[in-house]
This record gives sequence, structure tokens and C-alpha cells, in this order.
Amino acid sequence: MKKLGGLDLIALILVIVGGLNWGLVGINGWNLVEGLGLGVTVTKIVYDLVGLSALYLIIIIGKLGKK
Repeated sequence: MKKLGGLDLIALILVIVGGLNWGLVGINGWNLVEGLGLGVTVTKIVYDLVGLSALYLIIIIGKLGKK
């Protein structure tokens, strides 16, 4: 398997954080990102970055499985 580059790793971490956040929302209705009290603008930026990271990972998914 190829090593992950810096952008790959950041995107993966953001998608994992987003998935865990949705898991918390589903399990007990608690939104971690909003719960941190970051404000509406920063919260929106975090959500945007998670979404862009998911799109990026969809684009490079073939690279992640190649040797």
C-alpha cells in the first residue's frame, strides 16, 4: 500500500471526525462540533472541510489501495 501524503492524512482525519460526530448525533443527539462552542462561522467551516475531504477521498480512493 502507498504511504499517505499530508493532504491525504488530513482528509482522512477530517472524515473520521465527521463520522464520529454523526455517530454521536445519532446515538444521543449531541453534536460535538457545535458543543465545542466554536461559533456558527467556524462550525460551518469545519462542516465544509469535512465535506470537501470526503470528496477528495472519493477522488483518490484508487490511489489508497495501490502498491
